[in-house]
Amino acid sequence: MSDLQSLKAAFKGDLVTPDDAGFDQAISRWAKNAARRAAVVAFVKDAEDVSAAITYAKQAGLPIAIRGGGHNPSGTSSIEGGLVIDLSRYLDGARIDPEEKLAHVGGGAIWESVDKAAIEHGLATVGGTVNHVRSFAHILLVLGGGYGWLTGAHGLAVDNLATVVTADGAIRTANASTHADLFWGLRGGGSNFGVVTEFVLRLHPQRRTVFAGAAIFPAAALEPLLDATQAWWTRGPSEREGMIQVFTRGPGPGREPCIVCFIFYNGPEDEGREAFKAFFDLKPAVDSCKDIPYEELNALQNHIASPGQNVYFKGAYQPVPYPRALLARAFARVAALSAPPAPRTTIGLLLEYFPLRAAAAVPDGATAHPRGPAPNALCAVYAHEDGEGAMAYARAAARELAGLFVPRGEESVGYGNYSPDDAPADSGAGSASVDRARVLFGSNYPRMQEVKKKYDPEQLFRKWFVITPAA
Repeated sequence: MSDLQSLKAAFKGDLVTPDDAGFDQAISRWAKNAARRAAVVAFVKDAEDVSAAITYAKQAGLPIAIRGGGHNPSGTSSIEGGLVIDLSRYLDGARIDPEEKLAHVGGGAIWESVDKAAIEHGLATVGGTVNHVRSFAHILLVLGGGYGWLTGAHGLAVDNLATVVTADGAIRTANASTHADLFWGLRGGGSNFGVVTEFVLRLHPQRRTVFAGAAIFPAAALEPLLDATQAWWTRGPSEREGMIQVFTRGPGPGREPCIVCFIFYNGPEDEGREAFKAFFDLKPAVDSCKDIPYEELNALQNHIASPGQNVYFKGAYQPVPYPRALLARAFARVAALSAPPAPRTTIGLLLEYFPLRAAAAVPDGATAHPRGPAPNALCAVYAHEDGEGAMAYARAAARELAGLFVPRGEESVGYGNYSPDDAPADSGAGSASVDRARVLFGSNYPRMQEVKKKYDPEQLFRKWFVITPAA
């Protein structure tokens, strides 16, 4: 371990190994099943620490994983027997420049910090819909695309990225004029090109309160709810509107099938209730929608996505036009798969309805993230039992439900942030095969191969839709 001792001498942050008291906490993740027993966890303090850790890992022959928030159930932020570069302990700040309307965000910051700091100046940016996601879970947010409640007005998170500071042994600042090829690849390429220690995000004027909350409907309301959704979505909601519908079961002893609608309107309650009048006219069993502080918006789903659970994700794109008959079948399958005697699980089929006009206005090749007209679907299964049997059921259920959205004979991985572990079983947990990367990135893939060849020819960064460097 002499090389590790040399690293310790120059390292400003903390190095944790299996012999240290805090090791179990250092490798824990949002999803219990995503933890891996690393050889070294490096809590970095700055880009120089990141560079030193990468150099050590190369010399020691250790594979690398990057952790911002660990908010990924497939284990892309963990590594068995390797080195984890962890940004969450020290690189967790958010500094707002209100004059330039920019947020300087550490790679380990959580969205809650960004939201609260920015709204103090009447500003906001496109972020995730769960605010305990850390910004380098922007591997699973900004760097992978980034859909959120403000997508209708301001596009994707990648469209609001102005500058990044990366480390891959060298330390670089990338933006539209400096290392422009790297900047292009990072905006959609996830963790394929290095460790982002700082994001500079564009901010936009934002009112202090918004109308938002949950409206819960019983299974008997499914047909009229689908009618209302089809009419609303087909008409084209304004940029101030958004909704996530969840097919699931309610809490309590009965655990009856239901539909939870998380509703958002970027304005006051009277206007919001008018915009969603067709839904409220259906008389939801629960209506918690009201004016709330903006910074609470991205916390609406936090109670569902609490840490310490066994979780499996699988994503897909919803067919276009609105697939009414398919959604009725999907609801029935959610109810069947979550009914006894199935293992104790919580199954949620999330259907995102964020207006995509602003996102689609950006040309497909302008960023590495591919564009399209289809909204996302995500099947999230929470297994309430430990053991492979429960997780095997969770995987099978999620894959069946996501598979309903993919036409027979067509290959699709959906939105990459929602399907990071679509690899064949023998490719390793938390990784995705090269073929899957080619499917995900489509026509952008050859250009991404060139960027990979230039900035990571040794494929040090290979934990998310791995890109093969150009020959």
